[in-house]
Amino acid sequence: MRKSTVASICTVLLLASSLSACSTMTTKQRNAAIGAAVGGVAGNVIGGDTGSTLGGAALGGLVGSQVK
Repeated sequence: MRKSTVASICTVLLLASSLSACSTMTTKQRNAAIGAAVGGVAGNVIGGDTGSTLGGAALGGLVGSQVK
């Protein structure tokens, strides 16, 4: 197998296992996780460095946990 094929298979397996872990989360926990993911991506796009990504994830998780 080529290296990219192995990486793709591992990525799909990791994504599937992480999504199955969300089945027992409460709505508040799920919203916080979604907010952290969106905030992390936004922080990286806006700032372009690790600090911005972490800050965006923290802020997104905080905002997401407050959404009802």
